Amino acid sequence: MKKIFLLLLAAGSLAGLHSCSKSFFDVQPQGRASIEQLSNKNGVSALLIGAYSLLDGVGAGNTGRQSTISNYVFGGIASDDAVKGTDAGDQPEQSFIEQYNWLADNSYFLGKFQHSYDGVARCNEVIQIVNSAAVVDMTAAEKTQVIAEARFLRGHYHFEAKKMWNMVPFIDEKTYDRNDPNSTKIPNTADIWKDIEADFDFAAKNLPATQAQKGRATQWAAKAYLAKAYVFQKKWAAAKPLLEDILTNSGKKLVANYHDNYRSATNNNVESIFEVEFSVNDGTTGNNGNAGDNLNWPYSSTAPGRGCCGFYQPSQNLVNAFKTDASGLPLIGAASDGSLDTYNKVDLPNDQGIAANAAFTLDKTIPVDPRLDWTVGRRGVSFLDWGPMPGASWIRDQAYAGPYTGKKWMYYLAEENSSTHATSKRSVNNNYRLFKVSHIILWLAECEMELGNLTVAENYVNLIRNRAKNGSVQDATVTYKVEPYPAGTFLAKGTEFARNAVHMETRLEFAMEGHRFFDLVRWGVAEKVLNKYAQEESVPGTEPSGRTFNKRTYMAGKVFAAKNNYYPLPQDEILNSQKNGKPTLVQNPGY
Repeated sequence: MKKIFLLLLAAGSLAGLHSCSKSFFDVQPQGRASIEQLSNKNGVSALLIGAYSLLDGVGAGNTGRQSTISNYVFGGIASDDAVKGTDAGDQPEQSFIEQYNWLADNSYFLGKFQHSYDGVARCNEVIQIVNSAAVVDMTAAEKTQVIAEARFLRGHYHFEAKKMWNMVPFIDEKTYDRNDPNSTKIPNTADIWKDIEADFDFAAKNLPATQAQKGRATQWAAKAYLAKAYVFQKKWAAAKPLLEDILTNSGKKLVANYHDNYRSATNNNVESIFEVEFSVNDGTTGNNGNAGDNLNWPYSSTAPGRGCCGFYQPSQNLVNAFKTDASGLPLIGAASDGSLDTYNKVDLPNDQGIAANAAFTLDKTIPVDPRLDWTVGRRGVSFLDWGPMPGASWIRDQAYAGPYTGKKWMYYLAEENSSTHATSKRSVNNNYRLFKVSHIILWLAECEMELGNLTVAENYVNLIRNRAKNGSVQDATVTYKVEPYPAGTFLAKGTEFARNAVHMETRLEFAMEGHRFFDLVRWGVAEKVLNKYAQEESVPGTEPSGRTFNKRTYMAGKVFAAKNNYYPLPQDEILNSQKNGKPTLVQNPGY
């Protein structure tokens, strides 16, 4: 495990040493934060801030994009929400992940693993030191709150590892010995859910309802994370009361406009339960902004980010998912694996294969959910306050990556410089909302549906759909149509339809936020959904007009196997885990 103590060499003049007493040599090495120096309130606070600082995914010795909080590679590109983007030769490690060619020596897996356990190490350092008798300038209550925050963070970092690899080691402050490099070399043969639950439970019971400083964990954030852990394990009855408590008693509520969850001007709004805070123009080089996503911008200097690098583009499948029928409802069927859905049979019109300087008029008469144009940049549709998205001139290689660009993390032109770093317009202060009230509502819908309470589940889904219906829209010239499900729809159409409706609403609400792949896995449908996606995304598309266009031909023949529900553990970490000549980490099946 990585230590956070830094050693620097101290230099001194050799002249005249013969005249000095022995006490001259009793000097602490300069530039080192020793255990003694950290064993006080200020030292503990600094260590805790260090543990928080890794939440954005940057600072663990990798590129940042390998472990960014958005999980755009592992949760987005690996799913049916997004393609890698850019061109064929750039970042081949991401291409391998997108195409289900997962090898244990992929540097992205190593970077994510190192980050997760660097975060764990920092949390354990906090707990060990604040628990020591040497810390005498803190009350028992202050120490308990620090431990609660550290355990919340430790639960988060372990959760990230758990959803990536499933069987991973849980390392707590009793296991970790800073003086023994082998102390953290423990097997990954035990399921760690109970340990993750214990961390979040402790945090929920010992954190305050509010914090003076934005970005610090609260009891509501801890309860949300504990509920999420239960949801991932299908412990619906355990998750439900936690979620109801948050919805009823936290003081949080849905904001009126969906888009207010995706702009820096409305960071930390009334819907937000926990945000990863980003900061720019704070005396740093920009790494305190969303630096882990610094590739995910339009390729043009006339676009947000001002050029570079064209990664993480929405798939045609995702865009099609936002289509609605004449009643304003999604085009889905009564099969929870999506096999009876019809939204992808005909594609929404687009400018694939049409040059930016060629004539193009988007057919805006086809009804779509308004969340589409807060999520995806489409040619001919307003792009925040930048004017209509101009098409291929914003795309690095449209033939390879498709005609769309992401949008949720983009900034308004009017906010450039105030929301962007002075030397990098791709580093912004638009926070990542890890938990929102909308998450709570849709997890409640899932719990109620799985517990057989279909009417209650329908009501929760309709809270989200009514917000989409009544909120602001991106472009008034587009035909937006979204309606709640008529009362009794879930009961009339049955559990399979209700399950699919909850899953679809989750996809639409949180598209391009890095959750999709992990949701497909926990729902048990990843293999079927992603093989269908690869086949459909690789063949030519057809618009309602009859025009055909090429999609992502490189996905032809790609197969998502059962083993791909979890990523391979990094080979380097397996080698490094050797103890007494044998590795303590066991590779996931099939790799």
